[in-house]
Amino acid sequence: MAQRPRGQRAVAVVGVALSDCGRVDDATAYALHAQAARRALADSGLDRAVVDGLASAGLGTLAPVEVAEYLGLRPTWVDSTAVGGSTWEVMAAHAADAIAAGHANAVLLVYGSTARADLKAGRRTANLSFGAGGPLQFEVPYGHTLISKYAMAARRHMHEYGTTLEQLAEVAVQARSNAARNPEAMYRAPITVDEVLSGPMIADPFTKLHCCLRSDGGGAVLLAAEEYVPDCAKPPVWVLGSGTSVSHTSMAQWPDFTVSPAAASGRLAFERAGVTPAEIDLAEIYDAFTYMTLVTLEDLGFCAKGEGGAFVADGRLTVDGALPVNTDGGGLSACHPGMRGLFLLVEAVRQLRGDAGERQVRKAGGRLPELAVASGTGGWFCSSGTMVLGRG
Repeated sequence: MAQRPRGQRAVAVVGVALSDCGRVDDATAYALHAQAARRALADSGLDRAVVDGLASAGLGTLAPVEVAEYLGLRPTWVDSTAVGGSTWEVMAAHAADAIAAGHANAVLLVYGSTARADLKAGRRTANLSFGAGGPLQFEVPYGHTLISKYAMAARRHMHEYGTTLEQLAEVAVQARSNAARNPEAMYRAPITVDEVLSGPMIADPFTKLHCCLRSDGGGAVLLAAEEYVPDCAKPPVWVLGSGTSVSHTSMAQWPDFTVSPAAASGRLAFERAGVTPAEIDLAEIYDAFTYMTLVTLEDLGFCAKGEGGAFVADGRLTVDGALPVNTDGGGLSACHPGMRGLFLLVEAVRQLRGDAGERQVRKAGGRLPELAVASGTGGWFCSSGTMVLGRG
């Protein structure tokens, strides 16, 4: 069990679930929220009456208010923090602190998006930027889109450390290998490094398979105080430590394109959990692009800065590898409906509980993993939230 300061309660993830994901043409985003929430509550075995906290972002004008109303909840603790893909790790950290301090008993994090279906149906168009106001006005006129910012950062890493396109492609290949063992993954057919490199160019150096897919889907995570654990249907996964960090909005204000804010959030999370990266059994990392995986592994301390290219070689990131990463296939192959950080938490919990099916990570002797880290990234390396989770 996680150790909290005297007078504070330990906090566990007691329920996780995904809504229908992939190609979902016949549901609204609200319906996906509800589906994921119902499934997470069922997974926990707790009654919805215990839920007194709600965290939600990305839907409607007043996200947690509208979602709470749709779900029939009247929470007395809410969070609508929106920092891109890392939103859910940051929210989970807020929720764990609130529960530990007695400000809430059980907090539901819930998300749903029909990003793919909306685009297909013409209800929205593909956006090239996050907006043209504030500090972004100085970059948007030059075509500096989100993907081009990631591509520029990747090129800098290649220049500084000799990282190769083949090494970046290995991230995509191994993510697809993991997705092949996930029946819920959107793309499961194997791919090769050559196929990644020969695909259509999106933003140099990223070809299509260096980039995440676009899907529909949602997820939910229920965190609760330790006294609720005996009534739960599944073994608890304890929140051991977390860290959050923000870096920049303007690329001109980013001190080093080869260092992400995970360098700060990861250090805090490991320190607060009292563990080191060497003790982690698996990692769930935001992977909108292959470079994100590689640089986050460096910044979390799994390898030294500049050594990420060599680190991801030889199948290290596969379910059977030395450090399984994005065991469901990640945003590159499984699903990516938008702010994907919540899916990292769901997969980490499933792995620690032994609920991952064919893609289940096993330690020596067939033992279940004991420690996992989930690290979300928001914007163009603008924000990071990292959480260390432990079994039993």
